[in-house]
Amino acid sequence: MAGVFPGKALLIIDRGAPKTVPVGTATKEGVKVLSVDGDSVTIESDGKRRILRVGQNVVSQSSAADGGLVVLTVDGSGHFLTTGNINGTIVRFLVDTGATMISLGASDAQRLGIDASKGQPAVVHTANGQAPVSRVKLDTVRVGEIVLHGVDALVHQQDMPVVLLGMSFLNRLEMQRDGQTMTLRKRY
Repeated sequence: MAGVFPGKALLIIDRGAPKTVPVGTATKEGVKVLSVDGDSVTIESDGKRRILRVGQNVVSQSSAADGGLVVLTVDGSGHFLTTGNINGTIVRFLVDTGATMISLGASDAQRLGIDASKGQPAVVHTANGQAPVSRVKLDTVRVGEIVLHGVDALVHQQDMPVVLLGMSFLNRLEMQRDGQTMTLRKRY
C-alpha cells in the first residue's frame, strides 16, 4: 500500500502504476478495499482479509509460487518498512542495506525469546558510535512469503524503535529498486 486518502487506498499491484481504489471497489487483479481507518486499510486478496499500513505489502499466491517475491513501497521519510516475523513472532522491519546483519534491540530480543547471553559478545561501530552487542543465529526470518533459515543477527543492549533488516538477510535475495518501490526476490 502506497498511501491512504479518506475512503480510498493508493495501491501498487503487481509492480504496476499506483492506483487509487475506493472502499467497496475491487481492482481487475482481484484486490478489494474493504475499509480505510486512519493510516491502515483492510483489503481482501486471494480470498484472505488483510490489514495494511503505508509501505506494507501482500504477496499473492502466484508470486509465492515463483519462489518468493515481496514488493515494498517507500514511506514518506524515504524508508522501506514492512511487517515480518522472526522465529514466528511478528516484528516491524526497516530495510537497512548499511547494516551488516539483522539488528534488534534488547526488548525485541526478549519478546522473541532470544537469550542474548548465549550469543557471542562483540562491539560494533554504528552511526552513534561503538555499541556492545551479542551475535546470535535466528532460526527463521520471514518477510512476505520469503522465509530464510539460520540468519545471523545482532542483539543490542539498548532498545531500538524497529528491527533493522540488514545484509545477513538481504544478501540472500535479489534486490531491485525502481523509484518508489523495492522488489525482493528469493534466490534459492
